Amino acid sequence: MNSHIAPEDMFDSPITYPDLHPRERLARLVGIDEQKTRLKKILSVLVNPGALRTWASEYHPDAQHLVEKIVSRPPLIVLAGDVGSGKTELAETIGDAVARQEDIGITLYPLSLSTRGQGRVGEMTQLLSSAFHHIVAHAKKLKDSKGGRVRGGIILLVDEADALAQSREEAQMHHEDRAGVNAFIRGIDRITNERVPAAVIMCTNRLTALDPAVRRRSAEILVFERPTADQRRALLEPAITLLGLSSDDLQFLVDVTGPEANREYGFTFSDLSQRLLPTLVLDAYPDGPISSDRARKIASGMIPTPPFQDNAR
Repeated sequence: MNSHIAPEDMFDSPITYPDLHPRERLARLVGIDEQKTRLKKILSVLVNPGALRTWASEYHPDAQHLVEKIVSRPPLIVLAGDVGSGKTELAETIGDAVARQEDIGITLYPLSLSTRGQGRVGEMTQLLSSAFHHIVAHAKKLKDSKGGRVRGGIILLVDEADALAQSREEAQMHHEDRAGVNAFIRGIDRITNERVPAAVIMCTNRLTALDPAVRRRSAEILVFERPTADQRRALLEPAITLLGLSSDDLQFLVDVTGPEANREYGFTFSDLSQRLLPTLVLDAYPDGPISSDRARKIASGMIPTPPFQDNAR
């Protein structure tokens, strides 16, 4: 079924874990330790429920009914929050932590933007159905048919999920888009019913735009906010120290990158790591070291990425 659609037409380049590069990228994600920990645990249980059953047998042998309810949840996690908050980077790297904890191989399949099709009748539905068929078929091969033990797991990543699974309640929604959402929901239900070692991560800036049926199927919704002062300090301090700037300079940067009187929002994680710090380095290169005055002036003049305006109902 759907064998005429090649994997490269459904997915971007797959990532196999464990792998050193994703591990290093994951370690660089500071300030979102709670989301890291929760996502790792949820994914571990979804792709390898036997480990949770073993834990329960040892520590809570009378709670098996509760454990079964937990492992039977739909294998869907939604990462929701503002732009530049680390959702996609975490989704692309967390598989390494899961693979190492469970001692199994994990493969991430990023759903290609082309899967959304070009609006031709039936195109998106067929592509989504093919993508889920591929995921389930691959995941079945990773499960021991006798004992239920898994030899590996699959993660399907859906970035910009609100463009794919937007609410069918929107009056202006095209019929093809509605059919695509239906196909996506059927795919989630199929993974749930087949009980294969696979899970789906959806990333979105617009949680309220997701179809209610998709949100109801979420085993977990993890919300990402802009960094607090403590989180900004945790991100900036190692680099500022290495660059030879003072603790006063660090405190100034932490303060100036937060909310201000004329701006209710501060810098995003990516504003700090991908804009501010590189700008400090490149401003000084190749003429001399970074100075305190220039660092403060650059940070004071930089404008953070505006929050995403979610106008969905």
